[in-house]
Amino acid sequence: MLELRPSCENCNTPLPPDSLEARICSYECTFCATCVDSVLDNVCPNCGGGFAPRPVRPSTNWKGDNFLGKDPASEQIKHRPVDAATHAAFSAAIRAIAPEDR
Repeated sequence: MLELRPSCENCNTPLPPDSLEARICSYECTFCATCVDSVLDNVCPNCGGGFAPRPVRPSTNWKGDNFLGKDPASEQIKHRPVDAATHAAFSAAIRAIAPEDR
């Protein structure tokens, strides 16, 4: 089950379950679109992967109890601000490589 984290790991901006600004890597690291574009250069600081928009879990039980009421978003905040200089050094060699080729 995809963990819907409540905020950006870098700037702590709230990212509610219906947010279209949430971005995740394949390990579910969660950042806001602004941080992914302006701070991280589409390179996850935790794994080096790229980001994709986080899916929105339906809030209504349309079918089979597959909805936010049955599987709620996480309330655990993972606020781990990224050091811009350290990340720039880490991502320098890989940010020009497309995420699917990393």
